[in-house]
Amino acid sequence: MRSSTLRRTAAVVAATALSLAALPLAQADPVKPPRLSAAKITSTLNEEVHTPGTAWMTRPDGKVLVSYDSTVTGSKLTALTNVTKKLGENVVVEKLPGKLTKYVTGGTGMWGGEVKCSAGFNVQRKGKYYLLTAGHCGNEATTWYQDADHDLHLGKLHHSSYPWNDYALVIYPTVIRPPGGAVYLYNGRSQDITTAMNPGIGQLVYRSGITTGLHSGRVTGLNATVNYGDGRVAGLIRTSVCAEPGDSGGPLFYRHWAFGLTSGGSGDCDSGGVTYFQPVVEALNAYGVSVY
Repeated sequence: MRSSTLRRTAAVVAATALSLAALPLAQADPVKPPRLSAAKITSTLNEEVHTPGTAWMTRPDGKVLVSYDSTVTGSKLTALTNVTKKLGENVVVEKLPGKLTKYVTGGTGMWGGEVKCSAGFNVQRKGKYYLLTAGHCGNEATTWYQDADHDLHLGKLHHSSYPWNDYALVIYPTVIRPPGGAVYLYNGRSQDITTAMNPGIGQLVYRSGITTGLHSGRVTGLNATVNYGDGRVAGLIRTSVCAEPGDSGGPLFYRHWAFGLTSGGSGDCDSGGVTYFQPVVEALNAYGVSVY
C-alpha cells in the first residue's frame, strides 16, 4: 500500500509540473514614469535643464508646460526631451515661435550705453522719485537719457537685479519736477496707475513699449522660469501679448493696476508670440517703493 501510494503521489507531482511548464510565460508590464507633482517636476527641471531658449511653468490644470525655441535643436533638444520623458505624463512640451530673448536693443528710446529700453512705472519713496525698468537694462549702464544723442538726462541707476530677477531702479534728479504716475499709451493719452498687484490666469492686460507701442493680450501663466542666453529668471508672468526688441522694461497693466515689467519672449508683433514679465509687486517690495 505504501509503495502504491508513493507511486501515485509521484505521478500527481509530475503531472502538475508538466502542466505548469505548459503555461505561457508571463510578460512584464511596461514600466511607466511615476506621476510626479508639479513641484517635483519643476525642481528637477531647475536642477537639470539650463539650456538657453527653454522655459517652464505650471498650468492651471497642474501640468508643467516646458517650452523651447528655434535654437534648441539636435543634441540640445535630445537632452531636453530625455529629461521631460522621465518626468511622466504631467509634462507637456511645446515649441515657441522664433527665439526666446530679452527685448533690449540699440537705437532710440530710453537710452543707456549702447542699448534702448522702455520706461516701466514711476514710483516713489519718502518724497524721492524713481523709475522702474528691467534689470537686464539696468545692467547695461549707470546713466540713462531721454534721447538717442544722450543730451537729455533721465537719471542714474540706483540698483539692478539680473539674472534670477529682472528689475532695476533709476533715480530721478532731485531738481526735476515730480514725474506723473501714469503710463503712456502711445496714442496721445496716458493711463493713471494707482495700485500694484499680481494678476490671475486669464486676466486681460496691456503692454506698452517704445518699439511697438500699445498691445493687449491675456495672462497665460504664473511663476514661469526662463533660461536666457546669459542667465535664468524665475517667477515670471507669461502672457500672449507680443513685444519686440526695445520694449524691455515697459509696463504690463490693466486700467489703474500695475502688474509687471517686460522681460523677454519669442515671436513679434506681426506674427504674435509669447512674452514674459517680471512681477512688479516683487520689485516694489525689494526696493521699498510704491506706485502712485
